[in-house]
Amino acid sequence: MQQQRYYSLDVFRGATVALMILVNNPGSWASIFPPLEHAKWNGCTPTDLVFPFFLFAVGNAMAFVMPKFEQKGSKYFLIKVIKRSILIFGIGLLLNWSPFVQWSGNELVFKPWSYLHTNANGTSYEDGVRLLGVLQRIAICYLIASLIVYYFKPKGAMVAAIIILFAYWLISLLAGNSADPFSITGHFARNIDIAVLTKYHMLHIDKIDGKVFHFDYEGLASTTAAIAQVIMGYLIGYYIQQKGKTYEMLSNLLVAAILFMAAGYCWDMVFPINKKIWSSSYTIYTTGLAIATIGVLIYLLEFKNAKGAWSKFFDVFGKNPLFIFVLSGFLPRLLTLFRINDHTDENGNSVYLSAFGWFYEHICKNISTDLRVGSLVYAISMIVMYWFIVYLLDKKKIYIKV
Repeated sequence: MQQQRYYSLDVFRGATVALMILVNNPGSWASIFPPLEHAKWNGCTPTDLVFPFFLFAVGNAMAFVMPKFEQKGSKYFLIKVIKRSILIFGIGLLLNWSPFVQWSGNELVFKPWSYLHTNANGTSYEDGVRLLGVLQRIAICYLIASLIVYYFKPKGAMVAAIIILFAYWLISLLAGNSADPFSITGHFARNIDIAVLTKYHMLHIDKIDGKVFHFDYEGLASTTAAIAQVIMGYLIGYYIQQKGKTYEMLSNLLVAAILFMAAGYCWDMVFPINKKIWSSSYTIYTTGLAIATIGVLIYLLEFKNAKGAWSKFFDVFGKNPLFIFVLSGFLPRLLTLFRINDHTDENGNSVYLSAFGWFYEHICKNISTDLRVGSLVYAISMIVMYWFIVYLLDKKKIYIKV
């Protein structure tokens, strides 16, 4: 069966990358409009849709390359998938460590792999290079989902996804703190991450009981349900291919979207929708929203041909997604090494800013008395800047892939 090209899937992927840049690059983390914040714990905001949508898009893309893998055989498939997974994981790890040096007073020092961080009040806690993160989770999910899809085929992959989601729920319930197994202090995933990663290489977040609390939002155990998200993205992509551009396919997508969202809401009653632990209900619910979004885009772009500047804007992001995501994480870190002596504080100490920091403090922050406006303007400015980069790459037909 000849594959049909779906421009709508490219736009979906590109829009997801653009939104990733928007939510990851506010002018100030203290000044953000509520829809651009993650849910504090249980619940789901628009920002909480970005990462699962991207994993869903990874699965969609897998549906279009899997026939080539099957045609070329297991050796070719394993080499390609394992190599790509290692590269993505390695890039994510290096991004966490970058730019490898940091300011200590007035001198640049090497950023250590692990060390005890001492606060101004004299208390110390474990700190170091975080082992996991967004790219690392993408790599793990891509690797395991690819193996499941390749060896178990679509029907087996569907069964595997169901088993993964239910198993993760039961383990979370039984292995966590019986008083509150789905809480930040009671979820079983934290203990696994501490044992495997150690606190030195985990994300540390807000204080609990007056102490720095280590909990990794992209930890090992919580990646389990995210694997199922990639598989479901593959299954939807596979279904779209098999049915072709027909109204039957489109209507079935929208029905599936409603069923997934309803199932997510129902599951939420016993396993809360929660991005931080990537609960099974969260996986199902966000998959439903992703299917609905894909359905709308297919209708607009494939059926009504409503292409225009809006679709082209997102399309170029989708052609270099990993590159521009990495750049948007690396460039701000790199620019912190080139400091601007901005002013002197009340104690007579020099206050330094990076070029991006200066732009926010002296341009964006002064736009409105509502600091959230300036923070949003800064984030939008970042999107425009990175769009210009991917636009130039697209004009020159340069596509950076791993």
